[in-house]
Amino acid sequence: MKMKKTIPALPVQDIKQSIDFYTTKLGFTVRHYDEGFCIVVRDEVEIHLWKSGDESWKAKGASLASNPICSGAESFLAGTASCRIEVQGVDELFEEYKKQGAIYKPDTVVENQPWGDREFPALDHHRNLLTFFEVIV
Repeated sequence: MKMKKTIPALPVQDIKQSIDFYTTKLGFTVRHYDEGFCIVVRDEVEIHLWKSGDESWKAKGASLASNPICSGAESFLAGTASCRIEVQGVDELFEEYKKQGAIYKPDTVVENQPWGDREFPALDHHRNLLTFFEVIV
């Protein structure tokens, strides 16, 4: 037995908007698409995006506090996930994403970390955190 890789699955409220963001801002292409799920890829990286657009939780009233989850695809889940993506050429990718307006905030920089990575954060349009890193040790 051998584990081979992990694939992040990020919750988003709108699959079509997400496809637009990941393709135009982050340079991914779409490998699969349907109404509730898509797979985007760039080089060796694959990210799954799943629709968390269930709004039924808003009508629960007082029972929301005791039983907030109905379907597991509630709209409030979008923007609560994060993943780390290893890259080669983190500084070049940072410059590309800075031009696209896809980095975390305007004063974001690429930083060396004490654990031996050089990295920067970015947010997708639903505020899922994507940290791009390169091992420098």
